[in-house]
Amino acid sequence: MDLEAIPGVGAKTAQRLAELDDPERALSEGDVAAIARAPQISEGRAARIARAAIRREHDDPGGFLGTARARELYQDALGLLQDRTVTDYAASRLETLYPSGTQSRIEEVREFAAAAMDRDPDPAVRDALADVAPLETPGDLRVRDRCLATGDAETYAEAQDAIPEVSVELVDDARKLSELARGYATVVVLDESFAGVDVEGDVRVSPNALDNPEEVVPERVLTFFARNRERIRAAVAVHRAADLDAPCDLDSLEAALARLDADGTVKGDEELDRLTDAVDDVDAAVSTAESVANDRLREAIEEKDVTIEGSDLLSLVERGAGVDSLLDRELADEYATAVEAARDHLVDALSLRDTEAIARRAFPDEPTFPVEHEESVVSRLREELTAARDRRATRLKRDLADDLADAREDARELVDAALELDVELAVARFAADFDCTMPDFSGPGFEIEGGRSPLLDVPFAEVEPVDYGVDGVTLLSGVNSGGKTSTLDLVALVVVLAHMGLPVPADRVELERVAELHYHAKTQGTLDAGAFESTLREFGDLVTGVSQEDAPAAADGGPANRESGTAEDERTESSGGAANRESGQPAGKLVLVDELESITEPGASAKIMAGILEALDERGATAVFVSHLAREIREAATTELQVDGIQAVGLEDGDLKVNRSPVKGTLARSTPELIVEKLADDEGDGAEKGEFYERLLGKFDGEARR
Repeated sequence: MDLEAIPGVGAKTAQRLAELDDPERALSEGDVAAIARAPQISEGRAARIARAAIRREHDDPGGFLGTARARELYQDALGLLQDRTVTDYAASRLETLYPSGTQSRIEEVREFAAAAMDRDPDPAVRDALADVAPLETPGDLRVRDRCLATGDAETYAEAQDAIPEVSVELVDDARKLSELARGYATVVVLDESFAGVDVEGDVRVSPNALDNPEEVVPERVLTFFARNRERIRAAVAVHRAADLDAPCDLDSLEAALARLDADGTVKGDEELDRLTDAVDDVDAAVSTAESVANDRLREAIEEKDVTIEGSDLLSLVERGAGVDSLLDRELADEYATAVEAARDHLVDALSLRDTEAIARRAFPDEPTFPVEHEESVVSRLREELTAARDRRATRLKRDLADDLADAREDARELVDAALELDVELAVARFAADFDCTMPDFSGPGFEIEGGRSPLLDVPFAEVEPVDYGVDGVTLLSGVNSGGKTSTLDLVALVVVLAHMGLPVPADRVELERVAELHYHAKTQGTLDAGAFESTLREFGDLVTGVSQEDAPAAADGGPANRESGTAEDERTESSGGAANRESGQPAGKLVLVDELESITEPGASAKIMAGILEALDERGATAVFVSHLAREIREAATTELQVDGIQAVGLEDGDLKVNRSPVKGTLARSTPELIVEKLADDEGDGAEKGEFYERLLGKFDGEARR
């Protein structure tokens, strides 16, 4: 795969992606977790790259969301899904789902969504997911207790690249090697020519060490698992709670993790604990042992009656002898007992075994007071204990690393599966929370039964269901606050979700696959001349671009979808989609417009909208225009236009009562008409007023109603 052929991927990003184990698989499957493992690629960036790669794989031209309002509704739909995720990863992963007119992409996601809807969003699984996150690859590991050694410059450079965690040293002879052995707990020699050289210390000749770096640096494996230990444990909990098939034995993995401390060291080994404690406690144990000896000797001196004749004292003074000589002569046994007690204490306190002989030399046989340790011996003891500890730790690390080395990919699969489950559960919860069903792409136009928008500012359970279908060009009329805009929002949301391949909030939906959705929101206030001209140009491009032959670049950066049929071909059916359905191509565009009349004065608006609707109708588009000027637009049009109405059924205590489902072929009654009708029905106002209200009421439909 040419990585730079993916839109938005330049040379530097391509180089980073190339470092992945299998970049082609990660990109083709939209594997955000895997893509995010590439250097300097965040999850958000990984999601954008994955989305671009998916579009390329499906030959998806993009440009489905043709207007700002359409893109807002997509973000709203995406937000509803992301609100139902537990992990940040799942929220990013959902961004790879986007509305498309390409059948293969829609079917791919529909298959995923259908399986996801069968998932049980168990709270126990969600709780376990809370600690799951993509695994990290530690890049800051440094091991200082061992080194690599070679006499070859080429091998030296190769070793630095292969195992950067340890120092690499150049050696010419056994003397240099001996010096390294004194400074490092372990020296791994890469040259076979050093085999048989007798050097004191832990020196290993391993010409093939670079082929298996984890034998030299088991910390590479252990640090990975230590850094990700809680995430892996959480993923194990998710697999158990959700009864997922695991790629490895979970008990064995957990047992291995239990032997690993948070800093990457091995725990639970008594010998390593003994040596570690001994290294840490050497100074304190030596100091206490000195106190033991001196306390014993002080007590012996205090209890001892020593008689020195004058001639003996004079002889001692003449020889320059001091107290040591006196101790040697008078308290030799007591001194020996005190020193032996100090030695025993040191050995016992540090639980010494192989180094006991060294420890006993820490206190000399020659009498002295106060008793003092030999620092050179204590230093030797400390070095021996440290070397023994490090050798033991390295061996344990190597053993544990051997156990975990093969589990590294299993752990990744384990965590990735848990993260993907979070994505599926978000879809499952979305479908359950909003009573969703999978739509049927059978068209033409769209038909929604029992649709309820989750975007309204009321609890979803209180949303009134809406039935509405359109095939061709339609005007939607209705009273103020009757639900015209929310109906358009519902239609747009259903269309966006369906073209994302996801379930929709309705009892049943049939619709036609389209290439683009253009939703023009209500304009706030009358436009000035420049803005008015810009709006007309936008609709000019929209109308003339329905055939897709000369469509401009789409608003989201993707080229507009190209249709092979001509405008004449598209007029063969009112839906404009027959030829496309037979060829597997999507229909042109779905156009939703909310109160375009506000762009200029009402008379001109009606004429302009009539012309736009005529052009869309000629090209067989599916369009819904919400307008309070439906009657005027219909009168200005040269073709018969469908008019639907969201009917107000009356006023109750001053509140408008509305049938939210548009009635086909019926112009909606306005709020003023309802108020006049209420006054005309009110017999208490008198006959003269009643006749006046009847006359006003007759103006609404051109004839007296009573």
